[in-house]
Amino acid sequence: MAKSKPVLHNGKKYDIIHRILEASHMSGTNINSTTMNDTDIAESISEEEALSLLKPERRAELRERAHETTEKFVEKRFDFCSIINARSGRCTENCKWCAQSAHWKTGCETYGWVGTDACVKAAKEAAANGADRIGIVTSGRCLSPEDVDSVCAALREMRKAEPEIGLCASLGLLSEKDLAKLKDAGLNRIHCNLEAAPSLFPKLCTTHTTADKLATIRAARRLGFQICCGGIIGMGETDEQLVEFAFALRETAPDSIPVNVLHPIKGTPLYERGVLDPERVVDAVALLRLVNPSTPLRFAGGRRDMSDETAAKCIYVGMSAGIAGPLLTTPGADYDDDRSLAAKAGYAVRAKRR
Repeated sequence: MAKSKPVLHNGKKYDIIHRILEASHMSGTNINSTTMNDTDIAESISEEEALSLLKPERRAELRERAHETTEKFVEKRFDFCSIINARSGRCTENCKWCAQSAHWKTGCETYGWVGTDACVKAAKEAAANGADRIGIVTSGRCLSPEDVDSVCAALREMRKAEPEIGLCASLGLLSEKDLAKLKDAGLNRIHCNLEAAPSLFPKLCTTHTTADKLATIRAARRLGFQICCGGIIGMGETDEQLVEFAFALRETAPDSIPVNVLHPIKGTPLYERGVLDPERVVDAVALLRLVNPSTPLRFAGGRRDMSDETAAKCIYVGMSAGIAGPLLTTPGADYDDDRSLAAKAGYAVRAKRR
């Protein structure tokens, strides 16, 4: 696959994405071991054109092109997932947006592993609400061997309780050995966000890197996992960095892109940034859709901060999936609200179990 040209940033080409990717290739593994589908390669625009479309005078064009792309390439089925916060707080990482980091005083609820029964209950509730999958999420950089065994035990019981629901997990940085155990236990999708443009991420977190995240994604790809990989908008990214982020995701070729909007948490370094302008949110979703024409874009954190009008605009320009129910430290979207919005936009949705 030919490389795309670096975007111009203040008159200079940045190539950080390409350097990270080249380092990945030199390590003997390719993050695109399941490459972008042909649709995404054929229809995706250039970085230069994407940046130009973020100009205020081209907003209407950006959104209409994104809508046309959505209508042409996105499956008309709005899928939902749900998560359980299975270990909360006391995280060693210093992510500036996160309430669960031990570096910040946020008053976040803290607790250890919730146990198998709680995970099974969450799976049953998700299935009853019409969710397509349930995700186990744990705070912290990684899992100990004992933690991996605990998660595996929970996965096996969740599969027994709800054979039809997909099983996802967001467990930090994982080795291929740990991933193999999780796969054997029934896990079929791994969540690992890039979070932000590679050029911005070091300003937001210094305890791990984009390359660390890519290593987990590569290992998961080798084992045949589906990949859920997105990030957070509203953390101070420039237009250039928003474009960089969209193309970094395209290079990563995920099966789902969760789009979080910063929900400022008091006590975190990003609290003073405030809530992102709703029109900027819509434009960011439109850009992500143009760069990733057929990959599901998923409402995630920050959805509850949006009006239904803004959410409907996001669906118009490309959102085609959602996370519903409680999130980690903030309220999540309501199943019925987003099910209604999606249906109005012409999407099929799975009904609640009677």
